[in-house]
Amino acid sequence: MRALFVALLLLYASGSGKVAGASGAKGNRFVCTAVPAGTDLSCSVDTSGRVQSTSPQEEELRNIIIQLRETILQQKETIVSQQGTIKELNSKLARCEADAKSRGSARRKDYSKNTMGDLPRDPTETVEQLGKTMQSLKDRLESLEQQLRANTSGGTLPNDLRDLLKHRLTDLESQLLTRVTELEEEKSQLYNETTAHRQRTENTLNSLLERITELEKSNSAFKSPEDFKVSLPLRTNYLYGRIKKSLPEMYAFTVCMWLKSSASPGIGTPFSYGVPGQANEIVLIEWGNSPMELLVNDKVAQLPLSVSDGRWHHICVTWTTRDGFWEAYQDGERLGTGENLAPWHPIKPGGVIILGQEQIKDTVSVSTTIGHCRWEI
Repeated sequence: MRALFVALLLLYASGSGKVAGASGAKGNRFVCTAVPAGTDLSCSVDTSGRVQSTSPQEEELRNIIIQLRETILQQKETIVSQQGTIKELNSKLARCEADAKSRGSARRKDYSKNTMGDLPRDPTETVEQLGKTMQSLKDRLESLEQQLRANTSGGTLPNDLRDLLKHRLTDLESQLLTRVTELEEEKSQLYNETTAHRQRTENTLNSLLERITELEKSNSAFKSPEDFKVSLPLRTNYLYGRIKKSLPEMYAFTVCMWLKSSASPGIGTPFSYGVPGQANEIVLIEWGNSPMELLVNDKVAQLPLSVSDGRWHHICVTWTTRDGFWEAYQDGERLGTGENLAPWHPIKPGGVIILGQEQIKDTVSVSTTIGHCRWEI
């Protein structure tokens, strides 16, 4: 019994020593805490066992980075839009240059001749469109700058991101300003060329009108047959007159002559001007019972003239390349006008003028001439 009691005491003492040792020992302890999904797992834990919260500076920096990403995406979209606008401007400029070359290649070669070329279309719409496009580019650039100021005013950006964004915006601004400057120069050049061409055209037209007025005044009085240089008194198929002097490229002309024909219908071909490849460049003709006709580049216009009464008549026919406008005069009175007769077609140079016969393939054909015809050359 005594031995059992001693054993129990020893057992109790042994257990008390273990508990005391456990309570007095010092060591590390681990605390398990539930963390929501998506939370940064790199956060530290303090010695008190509580998770440290994110600092306000880190949260602000994270928001700034998100804003920067959105800004960069918007800048990319803006750059793509600007590239599309620049491509559209390039295509419009290419079309303008192609139209200008196709319409004005001939007249640019002859500016030194002080002659009138084909009139271009009014480029007002093109100039206005270029101006609107340039203004749109400037507005977009200002919008980008304002947006950048608004985005950067909310907080302090990291130095590397701020420098990168500033560099990208500087490059974009430089490209846009360069393109706008080029468009303004092209617009100014196009406007100057159009103004100069219009002025030359108006001067040429005024000179032609003055010349026509002088010719009409000088030919108002009747002249005797002896005053003329060429006269075909008989209706034959072999008499004709050929003018040795060649003509330059023309954009308007006036043909005047005295005609006297018998009562039989058809006066034949009193005037013919042919060039290589086109025998009917300018032809004044009347066959059978058909009315008198004016041919320009083989295009026909019927003239309201009648001279088959056996009397002398003074006739004049004028034509200009502008809208193919023509006028017909008989005995000083204008009897008819028209347009769309070979419009914008220049009379080719280096041809042959035949009086009293028509031409076929650059040669004089055998045809019936008028009864009487006189020219003052």
